[in-house]
Amino acid sequence: MGVPKRKHSKQRQRLRRAAWKTEVPTLVDCPQCRARIVPHRVCPECGYYKTKKVVNKDK
Repeated sequence: MGVPKRKHSKQRQRLRRAAWKTEVPTLVDCPQCRARIVPHRVCPECGYYKTKKVVNKDK
């Protein structure tokens, strides 16, 4: 395994880590109730996934 010959400076380490940014999650409209949901997940509002009822939601 390769071993570094010299120690990386704090600045170089921080510049590398500066590229780690959080992203805003992608949201889409639920086709049933139009709530904003993360794609490819069951809607927490109505319990549908695409056009199928997956979870029974009691109101």
